[in-house]
Amino acid sequence: MRPRAVWLALCVLCVAAAGASIWFAQRHADGVKVADVGESADTVSGPIWFQDVTAASGLDFTHRNGEEANHFTILESVGGGIALLDYDGDGLLDVFVTGGGYFDGSDKKEIRGHPCRLFRNLGHWKFTDVTKETGLEGTWAYNHGAAVADYDRDQWPDLLVTGYGQMSLWHNEPDGKGGRRFLDVTDKVGLRERQPQHWSTSAGWADLDGDGFPELYVCHYVNWTFDNHPTCREATGVKQDVCPPHRFQPLRHSLYWNDKGQNFRDVSEMHRFKAQGNGLGVVLVDLNDDGRPDIYVANDATNNLLYMNRGGKLEEMGATAGVALDDIGRATASMGVDAGDYDGSGRPSLWVTTFQGELHSLFRNNGNERFHYQSRAAAVNAMGMHFVGFGTGFVDIDHDGWEDLIIINGHVLQYPGHGSTLRQPPVLLRNVESSGRRMFKHNSHQGGQYFKTPAVGRGLAIGDLDNDGWPDAVVSNINSPVALLRNIAGQESSARWLGIRLVGRGHRDNVGSTIVLETDGKRWTRFAKGGGSYLSANDARIIFGLDGSEKVNRLTVKWSWGEPQTWENLESNTYWELHEGQAAPRRIVQRAGP
Repeated sequence: MRPRAVWLALCVLCVAAAGASIWFAQRHADGVKVADVGESADTVSGPIWFQDVTAASGLDFTHRNGEEANHFTILESVGGGIALLDYDGDGLLDVFVTGGGYFDGSDKKEIRGHPCRLFRNLGHWKFTDVTKETGLEGTWAYNHGAAVADYDRDQWPDLLVTGYGQMSLWHNEPDGKGGRRFLDVTDKVGLRERQPQHWSTSAGWADLDGDGFPELYVCHYVNWTFDNHPTCREATGVKQDVCPPHRFQPLRHSLYWNDKGQNFRDVSEMHRFKAQGNGLGVVLVDLNDDGRPDIYVANDATNNLLYMNRGGKLEEMGATAGVALDDIGRATASMGVDAGDYDGSGRPSLWVTTFQGELHSLFRNNGNERFHYQSRAAAVNAMGMHFVGFGTGFVDIDHDGWEDLIIINGHVLQYPGHGSTLRQPPVLLRNVESSGRRMFKHNSHQGGQYFKTPAVGRGLAIGDLDNDGWPDAVVSNINSPVALLRNIAGQESSARWLGIRLVGRGHRDNVGSTIVLETDGKRWTRFAKGGGSYLSANDARIIFGLDGSEKVNRLTVKWSWGEPQTWENLESNTYWELHEGQAAPRRIVQRAGP
C-alpha cells in the first residue's frame, strides 16, 4: 500500500473511533456544495444537443421507492433502470421501465413491488403503454433493473428483471393474434435464485464459452432485512437516514451457465464466487482483444472485480490489472460502469461513476491486461467531486468520431449535509483534444434544459429511438417522471454517421465482438457489450460518427468466438445489417413511424 493510502486508512480509523460515519466522511472531504457545480461549468458555444420531449410522448411513468413509509431503508436508495428493445420487430426501439416498490401491512414492513411498464414506440416520438397486452401486468417483487438478450436464439429479445426478493426472466413469444407477448419462464429455466437472501441489481449477458448461447452475470447488493435494519445518522442534527453499505454483509454475485436456451445452471461455486462485494454495475466486453467477452463489476465501497475469460473459465484479476481501486488505493463507491475507446487506442477503457468526495474512475486500457488510472490526466476532475453518479455511458453525441460521456446523478441520503443536496443535475463530458491528448470537458449546458434540472437520477439507457442515426437517451429517476431526451445535435450539423446491426451465425450472441471502421486517414473502434450503465440496457446497434468523412473505406468485425470479416465502401447515413459469414451487407430501411 502506498504511503498516502496508509495515511488515509489511519484517518478513517480515527473517524470510526470517534463514532462518525466512515462512509460519509470519506466522501465529503472537499465540503463543496452540489449547487456550485452548474455555475462552474465551462462556457461552450454551439447548438443544444438534447431536447426533453417527454411531455407530449405518452411515456408517462415514475419509478417509486416507498420512502413515504419513513423507514430510511438502504433498499430505497438503489432506484430503477430502463431497457431499450424492439420487442415486436417493427424496427423501432420500445421502452421498458422498472417500477420499484413500497412497504405495506399494519407495520409497513411487508415489501411489495410496483408494476413495471412496457411502452411501444409508435414513431414520431409517440409511445403507448402495452403492458397488459404483452403479459407484463401482474404482481411484481420490489424491482430495480433490466437486461436484454435473445437467450434461446429464436431471434427475439427476451427480458430479465432484477430486484429485492427475486428476479424474473420473461420469454418473448407469439401471442396467437399476430403480436408478441412475454411469458415468465423463471422457474421453468431454473433461474429462481436460491441464495438465503436475494437482492439483485444490475445484470449482463454474454456468451462466455463459445457455444452461441449467452450466460448471465447477476450483481447482488447487501444482506439487508427489517431484522437487520440499524438506525443511522449520517449528518449532524438528523435523527435518521439511509445506512451506508458497509453496515451490512455483501451478498455473493451469481453466474448462470446457459444450457442451449433450455435451462440455466448456477456455476458461481465452480468459478469460486464468494461474498464478492456490494454489486451495483456490470459490463461484459472483450478487454484484451482475444475475441472472448470479459466481465468488469462495479462494487459499492468494496474492490471492483475483473474476470478475464480464459476460454470459458474466469480468472479474477482486478487488483493485478489495476482496476479494483482508485489511484490512492481506495475502494470507491462504484455504481455505473461502461467501456469505450475514448482515446483512439483501439482498446476499451473502463469508466466507473462514484460517490461525492470521490473522483469518477477512468481506467485507460494499456494492453496486456493492464490499466492505468487516468481520471486526472483526462481532466475528469474538472467536473468536481460533488456528484453521486449512477447511470452513465460512452456515446458520440455530436458525431465527431469521439465518444463523450453522460452521467446521471442523485444522492442516496435524504439529508446529505455538508452543503450537498438530494437532487442533482446530470452531467455531460465532451471528449476533446488538448495538447495532443484526449480530455473530457464539462459541457453540461450544451445538453439543454434537462442538464440544468436536478433530480434523484439513477438509470440511463442510450439508443436511437427515431432511427435518424443520432443517439437519444431515456433516464429513470426516483419519485419523479422518466425523462425522454431527443438528440437534436444533427439538426444544425452536417456530420455523417454509419449504423451497424450485428447478426451472429445462427443468431448466436455476439457480445465481445469488436468493430473497426476506417475512413480516409482515420480509424474508429467500437465494441459489442453486455450490461453497462446502471440497472439498464442500451440499444444493441453500433453507431459511428464519421467526423465529416463521407466515405467508409473499410469496416472490420472481429466476431466474438469467430474470425474477422471485412466489408468495404459502405454508404454513410444509413444502417447496415452485417451477418457473420455472409459477404453481402444488407441495408436496413429504418422506420421513423407508421
